[in-house]
This record gives sequence, C-alpha cells and structure tokens, in this order.
Amino acid sequence: MNFIRIHLFKSGRTRCQSIGNALRRAPIVLVVCFLSAAGSRATAQSMQISKSIVLPGVNGKLDHLAIDLAGGRLFIAATGNHSVEVIDLKVDKVLQSITGLGKPHGLAWVPDTDSLYVADGSLAELRVYRGSPLTLAGTIKLSDDADDMVYDQAHHLLFAGHGGSSAANPAKIAVVDTEPFALVGNLDVATHPEALEIDRDGQRIFANIADSNEVAVIGTATRSIASHWKLTKAADNVPLAFDREHQLLYVACRTPGMLIAIDVATGREIASQKAAGKADDLFYDAALRRVYVISGAGEVDIYQVDGARMLRPIEVLNTVPGAKTALFVPEQRFLYVGVPGTDQHPAEVRVYSTGKIGSN
Repeated sequence: MNFIRIHLFKSGRTRCQSIGNALRRAPIVLVVCFLSAAGSRATAQSMQISKSIVLPGVNGKLDHLAIDLAGGRLFIAATGNHSVEVIDLKVDKVLQSITGLGKPHGLAWVPDTDSLYVADGSLAELRVYRGSPLTLAGTIKLSDDADDMVYDQAHHLLFAGHGGSSAANPAKIAVVDTEPFALVGNLDVATHPEALEIDRDGQRIFANIADSNEVAVIGTATRSIASHWKLTKAADNVPLAFDREHQLLYVACRTPGMLIAIDVATGREIASQKAAGKADDLFYDAALRRVYVISGAGEVDIYQVDGARMLRPIEVLNTVPGAKTALFVPEQRFLYVGVPGTDQHPAEVRVYSTGKIGSN
C-alpha cells in the first residue's frame, strides 16, 4: 500500500486540486487538510476551558471579580441580581450570596484586613464585609456609579472611582484608609473614572477617564493627581493593565476597538493593534508576556508582547456574548470569565487555563 503525506496549506485552488488528484491515486491512512483565507491566522488555542461553575438562581449582568487565594474563595459582582456571589473554589459551588445590594460593580479582597470591599453604583456606597459568613461591617457614602477599585498595600489605601453622572455628582476618585475604614481623600477628575491599576514600584495609580480620552496618574504617597495622559489613537478607554517588565500601560478603547501600549516613563502611545469594540476588562500575563482583552462581544483577544515592546495579535478566544468581565489569577494560571444569566440558563463562571509558563 502506498502512503500519502498531505501538508497544511494556507490557500490556493491549485494546491487543493493537487491534493484532490493525490487522493484519487492511492489509499489514505490519515489526512489533515487546513484551508484558510489569505492573511488569516491559524494557531492552536493557547487557552482551554478547564471547568464551569454555575451560579444557581443568578440572572442578569455580571461585573467585576476578586479572589481570596488563602481562603479559596472567588467573589463576583452579580449586578443584575443585586448581589455578590461567594464561590468556594474547593468544591466549585456558591458558598454565600450577599444580598441587599443595588448595583455592585467593583470588588476588592484585602488580606491585610481580611475584608471584602464592594462599590455599589446605585446605593452610592463603598461597603466592607468581614467574618464567616461575610457580614456588613461598615459603609462610606460615595457618589452614584461607584465603580472599580485598586488597593495600595504599601500605604493601606483603597482607591475607588465614583460619580460623574451630573454636575451635582461630579467625578471623583475616593481615597480610603482601610485600617480604620475612613475616607481620607477625594480626587477630582474630569469625567467618570473607569478601570484603575497600580504601579507599586513607582508608587502611582493609573485611572482611565474614558469620556475625556485620558489616563490620570495619581501619586500614592501624595494622594494627588500628578499628570494626565491624553489618548490620540482611539477613544472610550475603559480597561487597562500595567506591565512592570516592559514599563508599559495597556489601554483598551472602544471607539474604535483598539489596544494601545503607553510608555509609562513618558506617557506616549508607542504601539497599537485592533481589538474588539466592547472591551471591559484587561490583564497582563507576565509569565507568558501576553495581554488578554475581554470583550462583551463574546471574545478574549490575546496578544504577544515582544522584546521591542511591540504587540502581536495571536489568537481570538470565543466566549459568550455579554461575557464582558473576568479575573486573571497568575498564581493559578486561570482566567475566570463571568457569563451573565438569562431566563434560559443561570449565570456561570467559566474557568480557562492560560497555559504553562514557558509555552510562548
């Protein structure tokens, strides 16, 4: 028996005809044929779904996530359900549902105080929960649309964006001392703050001010805004992530859909690539030097960062339309993606393995 080896081709009617002729001439043991349109990318998926955690009875939109690594708990803001769901990762089941909320958005688990902080947009509050089960331990009044948060461990400060819906509710970034749980500052910004990120070595916070097409840079030691970086390539900048190795800030914009890399030494845009137009979360995987852009369009766009600090798109992972928020946990090599609930199926958290270190 004659054996035929058929290689992978990227295009071409002529080559396909040659393959067809070969098929007619001899028996075949195994054939793999891959055809793609000119210019398209074809790679094995670097992310694989590991498991799915169902959130029984949870309907509507989901927002940000946080994790308690030591306690093995995952938290997810179930905005449409007016609750925060607490998942026991040892058994992958809901351990507790924190109810009585309006529109929970931002979450932060702070091991220093063994506390969960919840920013509620419609209640216009920052809440802190402690104990087992988690119970309300305090509230701080904010403006409406309280949103994303980031924790500065060196100064025990929590920075939370809020306000911006009207002149009566101006946009601000609250500065909260977590030890006594007290508001110690409120920084004025031009419009509603979206995502916040920290550069611990540089002692600064980056905040996306989406409607103003800028990034506000806050000094954590001074608790003041040091500078504003204007974006020129795109607008509606919602999520961001900091890359310590390359000293870059990655910003995903929605108009048009674009991922931008900013040099944090100068505030200049040095690289960009097309991205999905409904980006809502963004993470940098330092081990693999990859950027993950999570989009409500139902995809995760994955990019490689090279030694010259350039971005190269390598893969699009399809999720579910409306799955707009996620949490990357480098210690676990997992990307947790929140899938909203509908009348047909409850909400869930899909857990993707991001690949082994050194696989890039």
